[in-house]
Amino acid sequence: MLTSFNSEDATFRLEINRLPWVARYAKLANSAMLNEVNLTPKPGLVDMHNTGAHKDMDVTDFYRSAEAITVWIPYFIEYGMTTHLQPADVVLQGIRPLGLACEASMYKATSGVNTHKGTVFSLGLLATAIGRLVSHQRAVTQQTVCQEVAAISQGLVNRELAANNQGKTAGQRLFLEFGLAGARGEAESGFQSVLQVSLPVYQSLIAQGISQNKALLQALLSLMAVNGDTNVASRGGIEGLLWLQESAQAFLAAGGVFQPNYIQKLQEFDRQCIGLNLSPGGSADLLIVTWFLAQLPESQK
Repeated sequence: MLTSFNSEDATFRLEINRLPWVARYAKLANSAMLNEVNLTPKPGLVDMHNTGAHKDMDVTDFYRSAEAITVWIPYFIEYGMTTHLQPADVVLQGIRPLGLACEASMYKATSGVNTHKGTVFSLGLLATAIGRLVSHQRAVTQQTVCQEVAAISQGLVNRELAANNQGKTAGQRLFLEFGLAGARGEAESGFQSVLQVSLPVYQSLIAQGISQNKALLQALLSLMAVNGDTNVASRGGIEGLLWLQESAQAFLAAGGVFQPNYIQKLQEFDRQCIGLNLSPGGSADLLIVTWFLAQLPESQK
């Protein structure tokens, strides 16, 4: 099992970067990240108009970060392919060095700013799952990929948040206080918030001919309305999280992006989030997953 990973001197068992289908998934991952950050206006989040509730990053940091992360997607796929005979529940420990190396590249690209740590986790799992499916000669679909992610992540919440929780990390404290499982819970569920909430919203609107920008905004607000976002709770406590969820629910109840003045209302929502220092970064990470999965077939044809 790998204990360290260096992209410059590693000898791969597969010439992974030369495979066109691998390059396609890496490009989709990059597009997913860029589509999220370019989406404007987003309440509390970095976009093309402002930096949201963040003072240490802007849109150019996200561009550099996305480029750095994209380089690593083939390596996650390769790891999934070459360890496909290992039980899914032991693979997670093996890809941790890849995740840490990818994070290091992100931090180097952004001069130490955490732009996409949650996305490294989610896209790394998705890419690994795709590699395993391909080696098992199974169809790569929305459902199969998420099922494989769930299998890889089995027991993650109990191991890292529930059992022997000393409350030393932010994630552990939020789980102890509020029962919020964050990105770990989403992964272990096989991204059920995406499959049941944001992906159906996005795909339905796209099928109706609605623009991608409006469809993604509606999907984001749908996530914000239900997601137990640990990024929000860490900044504003459970009160801040409940306020954000209720505000998103009210926006959707009023018509969402189909309100005549939805842009102005979103801009006001953004100003309120900035004033309260709330950033729904967890929902933004799930929006990236949403767009990525939307590019895969829903089921095997």
